[in-house]
Order: sequence, then C-alpha cells, then structure tokens
Amino acid sequence: MILLKCIRPDKITAAIQNFIVEKMGQKFIEPPTFNLQACFADSDNCTPLIFILSPGSDPIGSFMTYVEQSGMMSRFKTISLGSG
Repeated sequence: MILLKCIRPDKITAAIQNFIVEKMGQKFIEPPTFNLQACFADSDNCTPLIFILSPGSDPIGSFMTYVEQSGMMSRFKTISLGSG
C-alpha cells in the first residue's frame, strides 16, 4: 500500500477498503442502518437526538413515519433554517 500511495494516490482508498475486508470483514466498511426507534429509546430530556446531515440525506420521511406511528403528531412541529 505504501508503494501504491506513491505511484497511484487516487487508488489508496480502495486498497485500504480491500485490506480491511480481507482482514476484518465486510461489516467494518459498511455503515450500519439507522434505527430511529432504538435511538429514541436511548434519548431523554438530558440526552436529545441530534441529526448531523450529509449532502443528499433527508431523514424527514422516516422521522415523520415514526412520529405518526408513535402518536406524537399533535406535538410535532417542523422548522426549516432557511425559511425566515
């Protein structure tokens, strides 16, 4: 991998991923699925849920589904940071 980094630095990420898959397994390079219900069970008024969004992610759909299923629709309000 050191030689590959010197010759083709653009291929080092794929080489590191292949090394991790060979030595440790595929589960160490795949992100886990997000379970909102389990996260909500771990939260309380002192440990709130904080969503850190990345480009292209939109958790509002799954969040709205969870709110409807848990019967909290009357207490739910959305605010967009760019809407004034």
